[in-house]
Amino acid sequence: MPQMRAFIEANEDWLAVFQLPSYAPDLNPQEGIRSPVKPTIGNLAAANLDQLARAVK
Repeated sequence: MPQMRAFIEANEDWLAVFQLPSYAPDLNPQEGIRSPVKPTIGNLAAANLDQLARAVK
């Protein structure tokens, strides 16, 4: 963890880190969309951003 802390501190000008509780589904917006999305694009390994955009559309 010290390496992660050092990375965060070295990049504070562009990196924002929010510490969330270890289990808080009401605070995690992705929980509500994961199950309907997973069968289609949830495990997609897109080669580039265009491929990802096409899959999402």
